[in-house]
Amino acid sequence: MIVKNNPFGFGELNTEYAQFFQGQSFLKTLVADPDVSVNVGNVSFEPACRNDWHIHHDGFQILLVTAGEGWYQEWGQAPRKLRVGDVVVTKDGIKHWHGATRDSWFSHIAITAGTAEWLEPVSAADYDALPKE
Repeated sequence: MIVKNNPFGFGELNTEYAQFFQGQSFLKTLVADPDVSVNVGNVSFEPACRNDWHIHHDGFQILLVTAGEGWYQEWGQAPRKLRVGDVVVTKDGIKHWHGATRDSWFSHIAITAGTAEWLEPVSAADYDALPKE
């Protein structure tokens, strides 16, 4: 399933954050107003693409799944499979990652406050150990 017909627009190749992703992602910025305390963007992941482990400081992140299937995992917790309509709330200071399943494109709206600290990649071994779809 390709998510190029996402109602928020597919966006452009996410070159600004490419160093923090395994695989290709695409970003359509929806809100980036300096007078608003959150950034909102539509992020799309090709199959098997995922971002690195990261932490949001002095804020939070809310993910609204809009297309495809993906994964979300907090450090030390079991991975959670995500489907259209799922909502994830990541509180300040929680180490986590998110991305597409092996066989599906994946899109979510990310509502983010604060700053991100990017950490190590999700290893191929850890990703390959995820439950099979």
